[in-house]
Amino acid sequence: MTEALYREDAYLQSADASVVAVNNRGGIVLDRSIFYPQSGGQPGDTGALTIGDTTYQIATTVYDSDRQTVIHVPADGAVLPEPGAAANQQLDWGRRHAHMRIHTALHLLCSIIPFPVTGGQIGAGDGRLDFDISDAGALDKEALTEQLNALVDGNHSISSSWIADAELEANPDLVRTMTVKPPMGTGKVRLIAIGEAGHIDLQPCGGTHVKNTSEIGRLAVTKIEKKGKQNRRVRISFA
Repeated sequence: MTEALYREDAYLQSADASVVAVNNRGGIVLDRSIFYPQSGGQPGDTGALTIGDTTYQIATTVYDSDRQTVIHVPADGAVLPEPGAAANQQLDWGRRHAHMRIHTALHLLCSIIPFPVTGGQIGAGDGRLDFDISDAGALDKEALTEQLNALVDGNHSISSSWIADAELEANPDLVRTMTVKPPMGTGKVRLIAIGEAGHIDLQPCGGTHVKNTSEIGRLAVTKIEKKGKQNRRVRISFA
């Protein structure tokens, strides 16, 4: 199990760690990591690990099959380190911060479209959510853009807390996603709240987010697409 520093402080840009192992595919496992592993539509982080005199460029970060061990995937051709070696992590902060802004913006989008979410994807400058809704006419790009930017301008704080797995199971309405289930199995689930007591949005999420909606910046709903009989895809980007 990797200590998930990215989950406790998404703003960490560097940190020391120790190499625990190198797996059979050449992935580097650390005892603690600031790198977010690909999950829930958010891409895995990139950056670098400095171990001794060698700097490893990390091409992506993923979970191992246990969903608790973080694998840092170096670029091809690197001579891999030995377990026990000291490592310094450096995050590609510009890319990560863009993911944090888009991810938080998608929570805002979710809050103003009251339908179940069937899928989503986060990029460094844009993102999208798919909704289980049959009436495309119920969604208007200009109106959604105006609502999103009003929430951004509202300077709403974003916070996290933890509840027990059993508590989430007793409150299924907290889960908006139909296909991506919240990370469970450790006995507790992380909730992301936007606004006082989550009055704007409150749902389980393991991703990284900004601290205040004002940090997101201006947004635009760029496209609304029909993806099946009852599936509508809403795309957003930085304006």
